[in-house]
Amino acid sequence: MPLPKLFTPISLRSVTLPNRVVLSPLCMYQARDGLANAFHFSHLTAFARGRVGLVFTEATAVEPEGRISHGCCGLWNDAQVEAYKPIVAAIEELGAVPAIQIAHAGRKASARTPWQGSAALDASDAAKGTPPWRTVGPTADPVSAAWPAPDAMTEADIAAMVVKFAEAARRAAKAGFKVLEIHGAHGYLIHSFLSPIANKRNDRYGGDRAGRMRFGCEVVEAVRAAWPAELPLFMRISAVDGPAGGWSLDDSVVFARELKSLGVDVIDCSAGGISGPPSFRASDTGEPFKAKGDRAPGFQVPYADRIRREAEVATMAVGVIVKGPQAEAILQDGKADLVALGRELMYDPFWTLRAAEAMGVDPDCKMWPDSYGWAIARRAEIKAGW
Repeated sequence: MPLPKLFTPISLRSVTLPNRVVLSPLCMYQARDGLANAFHFSHLTAFARGRVGLVFTEATAVEPEGRISHGCCGLWNDAQVEAYKPIVAAIEELGAVPAIQIAHAGRKASARTPWQGSAALDASDAAKGTPPWRTVGPTADPVSAAWPAPDAMTEADIAAMVVKFAEAARRAAKAGFKVLEIHGAHGYLIHSFLSPIANKRNDRYGGDRAGRMRFGCEVVEAVRAAWPAELPLFMRISAVDGPAGGWSLDDSVVFARELKSLGVDVIDCSAGGISGPPSFRASDTGEPFKAKGDRAPGFQVPYADRIRREAEVATMAVGVIVKGPQAEAILQDGKADLVALGRELMYDPFWTLRAAEAMGVDPDCKMWPDSYGWAIARRAEIKAGW
């Protein structure tokens, strides 16, 4: 039998991924002063041990004020580079490719963790030692009435922020990462400039689509120049906002073409976040879900599919991809080049190995690390006799 595409290597510039399974960037909120620590080592190396091909860190802020929460990782100083180095080395030693996502949370920064409600920090948090900080955005419009107004960025602020993204890219290379992704989705800073819902500027960074794309394109251009030419660059986008009058899939196709011309190798196709989580079907019409939280398996795959076809750029699909055959069908149908999993891999870091076994790729547990494989094979023999 031919090897399923899910387990076929793919080369991006000088980097070859051993398979098409990707750990989506997952915020853990466990850092201190932006420093990765033992938690992150244990967390990220588990997926490499489980044979995920490309292992992404969480959204890593380019400046302290760019963190979502006090517990988010950063890459604004060299101490943070050193903290990442042993994690990167271990991921590579286990046969996976280490990747990092750099980000700025913009007007959605200075927040509580999800298990604390994800609301904006306030004076009550300051009393607990986690004070709020001033946030920034394209204008002074807040995310919602429940959030504080950000500071509207001046053109000088924008230019300085572009430099911070580039500096973070250089630090990512020093840490040894082999893939870099820019976070341009989920209502964070770059996305807030793209969306007409959030961006009401009347200068060259606002107005029409070209103006709203300008900041994101400047970040990509600076990062591509700072990031080694032989290493691939990804960009995560929210392919659609969801609410009427927002960023659309048509906009994303145009943006993806521009990103490709600037040296982006893969578009990571997510959605929503400008004013809340995705609450719509993946269709050009933006047909709403019938029930809140009703997200069908692969509900965002059509975004990756259309962008891949019309922008002629590699894409990564994400969003309720739960089974190996489902992931394989996405790849075989040419709807994406990579598949990213989040919650499923958190639930089972050995998802890749289980999928390989279920799909007949690894019936003898040869893909498992040697320290595990012999015992897992013996387990199967014992279990057969129960």
